[in-house]
Amino acid sequence: MTRPVQALIGLILIIAGSTLAAQSAAQPSSPSVGQKRPDAPQLAPYVPTPQDVVDRMLALAGVTKNDMVVDLGCGDGRIPITAARVYGARGIGVDIDPQRIAEANANAKAAGVTHLVEFKLQDAMTTDVSGATVITLYLLSSSNLKLRPILTRQLKPGARIVAHNFAMGDWEAEKIETFTDKEGRTRTIYRWTADGKVRQ
Repeated sequence: MTRPVQALIGLILIIAGSTLAAQSAAQPSSPSVGQKRPDAPQLAPYVPTPQDVVDRMLALAGVTKNDMVVDLGCGDGRIPITAARVYGARGIGVDIDPQRIAEANANAKAAGVTHLVEFKLQDAMTTDVSGATVITLYLLSSSNLKLRPILTRQLKPGARIVAHNFAMGDWEAEKIETFTDKEGRTRTIYRWTADGKVRQ
């Protein structure tokens, strides 16, 4: 290979390398937008609670306009939104998935309750729930047990905890409702009332 041909090939490689570098710089540097909080544990897979179950959960909790309903693992926000729309209650939804939070905010806007509800991209295990009068959960039993000492430590006596399908270990529920939903599936809802005792 002659020296001029070698020089030409070298020039072509330099130009090609510069073009690829420019293209790479123009691409997004990270796919982090839209990802779940990396520091937050996965307490349950996302499975939306049917609306008729949501209605039964809020009824069992005895929600009124004076309540602050906090939904840990809020998904698309249907529980706080329903509490606001039906009862006039204030609500906070917490989830680790930004897509769910975006959906919840859009749903709250569509329902006209943005003045009553707020949705936060947070880890349920580190969320301050001390201002809640009602906690709603649709998490796994193991996750409920992890949350139990946090909830019983932070909640004021009289605050209600309502969970869909999964109990809280040996903490006996004061009320249990089992029914068949509109899809023909058996559902169980549990209710506890905080009494100031911390349960591990």
